[in-house]
Parts: sequence; structure tokens; C-alpha cells
Amino acid sequence: MASTSIRQKHFKVAVVGGGAGGLAIASHFSEKLGKGAVGVIEPSTNHYYQPGWTLVGGDLMDFNKTVRRTSDVMPINAEWVHDAAATFAPEANSLTTAKGDTITYDYLVLAAGFQINWDAIKGLKDALGKNGVTSNYHADHCKYTAKAMNEFAGGHAVFTQPNMPIKCAGAPQKVMYIFEDTMRRNGLRDKTTVTFMQGMPSIFAIQKYAKALTEQCQERDINVNFRHVLTEVKADTKEAVFKAGEKEVTVKYDFLHVTPQMGAPDCIRNSPLAAENGMANVDKETMQHLTFPNVFAIGDCANLPTSKTAAAVAAEAPVVKANMEAVMRQANPTAKYDGYASCPLVISRDRLILAEFSAYTGQPMETLFLDQSIPRESLFFLKAEVMPDLYWDALLKGHWNGPSNVRKILNPFNA
Repeated sequence: MASTSIRQKHFKVAVVGGGAGGLAIASHFSEKLGKGAVGVIEPSTNHYYQPGWTLVGGDLMDFNKTVRRTSDVMPINAEWVHDAAATFAPEANSLTTAKGDTITYDYLVLAAGFQINWDAIKGLKDALGKNGVTSNYHADHCKYTAKAMNEFAGGHAVFTQPNMPIKCAGAPQKVMYIFEDTMRRNGLRDKTTVTFMQGMPSIFAIQKYAKALTEQCQERDINVNFRHVLTEVKADTKEAVFKAGEKEVTVKYDFLHVTPQMGAPDCIRNSPLAAENGMANVDKETMQHLTFPNVFAIGDCANLPTSKTAAAVAAEAPVVKANMEAVMRQANPTAKYDGYASCPLVISRDRLILAEFSAYTGQPMETLFLDQSIPRESLFFLKAEVMPDLYWDALLKGHWNGPSNVRKILNPFNA
């Protein structure tokens, strides 16, 4: 629906954020409650399929396939407030927008995603998009990743990951595997050193997939350094500075892919809705706010110890829907999110490891009746051809609740 300019407005359900989680919830309740009952506060004119940016950066997907106008994906019965949330007064069931408008609500859904803090790493913002410095976490720079990769003639390629929760924790190394495979195919691998500077203590949180990724790095002569956190980019000298415990380590680079620091949006962090870490303070199973029972959260901004992925959003969405409906009936919320998440780990230009797991238990939750830690072309096909349509045509419209029902059929022993 077209965007709305208002000074004061009331919605039965106000959704802050028009990303995957916000639109999945807005689609469901706007269809259920009727026209005008649901408002979506979203400042962006475009909606991006961000999981596709790994493939864009690898020159494996057209960027235009990852973007649509927000007006084209907004649920037809929902009202788009083309603005950003600025402050919250949950005790009054009210919020204000960046333009100064006031929105009141009966129920609030926080789906504001992560805030990327490009200024947190000294020198990064000015270095991006030129001289081999890039990041797939930005709409413009993921296109530059492909250009810089294709122009690379040899040298030191460095890939970084911070020591904090990020969008899709596998993305910082997906780009690395695609890059390494491209150098091999281009006959440049013997002229190229590939280094992964991982801020975390392990390559991946789930042991089964960590083992498979470690084997990839060993077989392909990829250097991996743990607990190395990027603090500065010196573009003039092409040096990256890392903190490694009490030490400072400086590394020369010819190609540098940076995963930026990110965290809770300021509007939530600075509000009564925040937990100590700034994220929306919700129960990890019911997704309901721990203080304000008419408030729920979904996706990256929710204080859940799970991966921040679209797959997690798909599994969280039915829980939020069911529990909000229960609260609307003055019943107790009983649906529980089990920590399911998925990370399609692209490890070459045509193969993929499909990690599926519960972040709550640390155990795999694989849907297919095969070992998904083995790289397969069929799994890459799912990532490149099936998942984008699933996102646009099902998840955003509130019709995709994750693969749990599929798993019961295809892999009942792992359901």
C-alpha cells in the first residue's frame, strides 16, 4: 500500500520495521484484521533480499533480483508509515517517529532489524568501495565486491568477522570461499594468500558444521586466526589493524572484505523496551516482552540467543502470530520458538553446505535425509534458485513458517 504521512494515528497492531519479520507479521494480521488495522513504520523506499548479496558479491546473482520497492511488497491491507521509529512510551502504548508523528497501538511488534555501525571501525567508512576494500553488508558495496574480485591479480586477500552477533554469521566466510574458488579457476591461486580473521573463538558455533568448514580451510590452504577483531583500516598504506587479546596486529592487504560491527537499533536501545544489551527484552521462547505483555519482537532486534537469519525469522513468525492471537483472546501465550536457524554456507561457485540447527541446543536440525555438511551442487541450487522465490512469494506474505513440516516428512528422525 502507498505510504502515509500523519501527525497522529492509532493502529490495532503497529509493526516497527518492514523487513522480513515485520512484513511476515503485518501480512498475517492485516489479512486477519482488515484494512487499516495494521501499520508498518518503515523508512526505506526499497526492500532488499539481503541473503542474495553473498551471491551478488560473488558475481553469481544480478543485484536487481535482490531489490524491490517497499510499496510493492507492503501488504495490501496494511498502512505504510514511511518514517522511522524514534522513541517509545510503552506504558502509554505509544511511539513517536523521526518526523515527530505520534502512533498509538493496542499491540506492538518490534521488527527493526540490526543497526550496522559503519563508524565503529576507524577508517572503514572512507575506505569502502575503492582500492579493494568492500563489504557484502551494503547494497552498493556488494556490487563492488564482485568488481574487485574480478580485477584481483594476486596478493593478500583478508576477510574479517567481529566478535559479536551479526546478520548471518556465515556470510563473512561465504564470500571468502567464493573468492578462493574464483582465484583457483582463474589460475591465480598460487599468487594469492587467503586469510580469515575471525573475531570469535571458533569458525562456526555448531560443531558438525565447524568441522566441515575447518576441513575446507585446511584443504584449500586458507589461513584462519581466531579472536582477531578489526579495529582500523589504514587505506593509504593498505593495512588492517586487529586487536588480538592484549596485542595489536597489523596486516597488509590487497583485497579486504569487512564485516562491520552491528547491534540494537538506537530507538530500541534507548527505550524502556531494551534488555541490558540494548536488544528488545523478550522471552526467548514466546517472543513476548518480559515487561509489556502487548509487545512482541521478531528477527535481529529480538534478544534471542539464536542466529540472525531469514530462516530464523521464518521459524519465529508462527510463534509470534500464535502468541499475539492468544493475548488478543486474553489467553496465555503457549507457542514456543525452539531456536531453529539455518545458514546456507556457500563454499564455492557451485557447492554449498546447508547448516540447519537449533541455536538453543547447539544440535543440527536438518530437513533433508542426507548429510547436509557435505558440499553439494543440489544445495547450491536451493540457495540460488529456490530460496529467493520462497522469500518474496511466501515469507513476506506470511505463508512460510520454516521447514518444520517438511522435515517431519523428509527426515522424521530429525524432526
